[in-house]
Amino acid sequence: MPSTQLAAPQLVINSRMLYSSWIPADPKATAALLPPGLAPAANRALYMNQYVVDSADQTSSFGAYSLTYLGVDLADHTAPDGVTPGRFFTHYFNSSEVVRSYVLERGVPASPGTTTLELTGGELVATTRVDGVPIIRTVARVGSRIASVARGHLLYVTRVNGRLMGGNYPYVGEIAADFELVSLEFLAKDHPVYALRPASPLQRVEGWCWYAPRDSFVYPGGEYELPRK
Repeated sequence: MPSTQLAAPQLVINSRMLYSSWIPADPKATAALLPPGLAPAANRALYMNQYVVDSADQTSSFGAYSLTYLGVDLADHTAPDGVTPGRFFTHYFNSSEVVRSYVLERGVPASPGTTTLELTGGELVATTRVDGVPIIRTVARVGSRIASVARGHLLYVTRVNGRLMGGNYPYVGEIAADFELVSLEFLAKDHPVYALRPASPLQRVEGWCWYAPRDSFVYPGGEYELPRK
């Protein structure tokens, strides 16, 4: 795919974002998605971010888009706070060819897909679709107030030409009060992402389950090669 010619980094503001984390039904299958040199976190947690950028005015160059990405929490690599685990992308479903091109150059496994977030009363439903077919549905209860502002960096890991690369993603998010992750369904048994389905009953990683009606962040430039462990 040709270069996007977009300058790095890229800024996104005020996205609507649902972040989830859980323990998988098949930890061995999810660990097998990691390349050599990476190992899953001790609790075998997975993560997912489902979000929507409604307007081009919210981005420096990307334009409006929707995205679901998910993957595996890592052992031995942390974000700059020294606590939050680094995270490896296993799947990345993005509605924008511009964004897909930008991240593919940086080792992200981007493919087409769309995400919707529908908030009715206090119920939030996030649906991820590929070729128009729903593959993931998340349901949460969300309060109307902002409980806190979260800020910091996340570390996401990719593989570029056989090298493991890290990127620090700064973020500032307004976190909704009274949040509860109600359900998380992987709907398409024939899709590869089904390997990341949650255990039953759902085992949430509570510190990483939240909704932000306004979340701003930066896609990094200047990624760095991870030290070998």
